[in-house]
Amino acid sequence: MAWVWWTVAAVLFLAAELATATLACAMAALGAVAAAVLGVLGVGIYGQLPAFALVSVGLIAFLRPAVMRHQELPGLRTGVAALVGRDALVLARVDAHAGQIKLSGQTWTARTADPDAVFEPGSVVHVCEIDGATAVVL
Repeated sequence: MAWVWWTVAAVLFLAAELATATLACAMAALGAVAAAVLGVLGVGIYGQLPAFALVSVGLIAFLRPAVMRHQELPGLRTGVAALVGRDALVLARVDAHAGQIKLSGQTWTARTADPDAVFEPGSVVHVCEIDGATAVVL
């Protein structure tokens, strides 16, 4: 009958994973599934508990870091991160303190990355960073 409780625990861990998205709860859910399988096979609670702990900790220690590294690989950039690296048209003089550019069809405030640089209207600049609502250009 312990396998039923392990199955309930696995479902609860999966629900927690949906709320946290850390992968730790998903690994614990797999540990609970392993313990439930042992329960169905007739292994006692003293065999199920170590199986749950070993599978959960093992997955968290070894599989989770690999999955997290895989998710951090460069891929599709969205939001303001997608604007970095683009060229923009200077609308109003850009210096180290102020200016305006046209970037992806929108008007942005801008400043130069180099404190001595100045770009006049009509110049094309390269966006090297987005700092809040200000594009930092070269």
